[in-house]
Amino acid sequence: MPRNNQGRLDNKPESGAEAPTQNTNALLNFVTPTEFVELPTKGKFYPKNHPLCGAETIEIKYMTAKETDLLTSKTLLKKGVAIDRMLQSILVDSSIKVADLLVGDKNAILVAARISGFGASYDANITCKNCGTTSEQHFDLSEVEQKELEDDIEFTDDGTFFIDLPQSKIRAECKLLTGVDEDKLMKKVEKKRKLKLAESLLTDQLKLIIVSLEGITERGPVENFVDVMPARDSNYLRKQYERVKPDVDLSYLFECESCGASNNVNIPFSTNFFWPE
Repeated sequence: MPRNNQGRLDNKPESGAEAPTQNTNALLNFVTPTEFVELPTKGKFYPKNHPLCGAETIEIKYMTAKETDLLTSKTLLKKGVAIDRMLQSILVDSSIKVADLLVGDKNAILVAARISGFGASYDANITCKNCGTTSEQHFDLSEVEQKELEDDIEFTDDGTFFIDLPQSKIRAECKLLTGVDEDKLMKKVEKKRKLKLAESLLTDQLKLIIVSLEGITERGPVENFVDVMPARDSNYLRKQYERVKPDVDLSYLFECESCGASNNVNIPFSTNFFWPE
């Protein structure tokens, strides 16, 4: 339930009476409303010392002119941190760092912030994977739902979970990726593209997801195993990770008007997400 300023606004002078100066000042002392956003992870994937451990919701402020300044800062946009700075600004609990948010929770906050700030109606350009035609599509963000959290997950005190690999019979301790982890992956991909090296996104992702193998936490042996992991194990681990991973469902069935092809796409997030026309 959003907090608001109704109590301030209801304190009106009687008809014909001169409004006291303090009432005018009270109206100008606007308190930014807040709301509680449900976390897809339910706080179960955070370590015990994290402020969101066990938390099912997070309190955020409605966006203000301050946040729009952050989203339009040329310096922040160039660095690719404008959205993260905006998110940090609206978190009520300053001990929670956006960099440590798990991806699904971060997505839920993004959607909630967009709806409270600019409404649920969102138009974005989608490019057909088949013919390359770009067309504008309309999304109703109020219809975005959260994925149900699986109830057969064995958690540790650190918020990690286990996946038993079917071929090698090795038990892998895994974690959910944070926004920082995903940024590392994308930077590694871009670096390899610039150097014209072979991409290894899948194995690089697994190296971040896997915390330990049969209790072994040293990164060298873990990463060496990932490089030679049987394809059956690799495929199984990725599928189990996607099954376990809490998130908001951003998938959308896009039907191209030009070629008639159907594509499964995700609702795009960018700074334009917060600038409706």
